Amino acid sequence: MKTTGKPRLERFTSPERLIHWLTAISFVYAGLSGTALWSRRMWWTAALLGGGETVRAWHPIGGVIFALLLALMFRNWARQMKLDSDDRQWLLLSHKYAVHQEEALPESGRFNAGQKMLFWLQSSSAVLLFLSGAVLWFPALMPRGLRLAAVLVHPLAAVASLGGIIIHIYMSVFVVPSSLRAMLRGWVRPAWAASHHAKWYREITRS
Repeated sequence: MKTTGKPRLERFTSPERLIHWLTAISFVYAGLSGTALWSRRMWWTAALLGGGETVRAWHPIGGVIFALLLALMFRNWARQMKLDSDDRQWLLLSHKYAVHQEEALPESGRFNAGQKMLFWLQSSSAVLLFLSGAVLWFPALMPRGLRLAAVLVHPLAAVASLGGIIIHIYMSVFVVPSSLRAMLRGWVRPAWAASHHAKWYREITRS
């Protein structure tokens, strides 16, 4: 594909981007409504989402929607998120990525090792959030020990998930803004692909 004489490479398909952004929206809703329920200091967020009763009713539903959308993302990308020897070496040198010294890192495929780790963090956190959330949604049906475990697991998994997303946003907005543009527009320039995801670039340009 070309526009104004400049070649483009498709980075993400329209369905991939749609699922990504719907997942992001559901995550934001579940996160904001969850913090409103968790801490009185965050109660102001409940007012933005329709009030306390609305938040109590819709937070678990938002969580289920997030889990289902993430499951679709998992189905699409899980095979591409497996760590190989280059990825493990990349993680050892990941500090160089943050300071734009990509030439010192092993070559990446379609996703680099940092993106893969985020994927597995979010996937495992989502499982814990879903299971512990189900216990908290129907506490009368659950034994006391399971309820107590869910009270501990649910916020811990939420903190891990929120931390991963904060890093993800920081990296995509401030460190590698082209990655955000790729998720918005669906394409990247060949030079960027060759620089940041060399193995993926060679793979798609050979086909």
